[in-house]
Amino acid sequence: MLAQLIPEYGAHPITLDTAITVLGRSSRLCDLVLDDTSISKQHCMLVKTDGLVYIRDLGSTNGTRVNGQRVIRGALLPGDQLAFGALGFQVHFGPDHGPRATQTATSRGQNEQQTSQSDVRLLRDSDLLLPD
Repeated sequence: MLAQLIPEYGAHPITLDTAITVLGRSSRLCDLVLDDTSISKQHCMLVKTDGLVYIRDLGSTNGTRVNGQRVIRGALLPGDQLAFGALGFQVHFGPDHGPRATQTATSRGQNEQQTSQSDVRLLRDSDLLLPD
């Protein structure tokens, strides 16, 4: 299965080639490096399995959002809007054959808005509180 993150800012799609991808700002600690100050050194982990991509936030400072909701973990669906800190992406799945797509994302106005029913766990304030 081809799994890609299509940047909202018009760069080339990021293809998730491995089963487990650690995303963050540190080139020594991460497989996928996003050089932006809103990204933590180790921001999140993406796991590709059984035709799905699962996401797990690794305690990032600025959070991980799926369709506008801050999440700790969840399963991503095609068309989901994914944000790491200030950087936004759209999730794309496709067949895993032929040449990899290298087109940039189209603007939101050119595509119909897709809604998703992702299986995500929302982050509540109580999740951030440490036990006494």
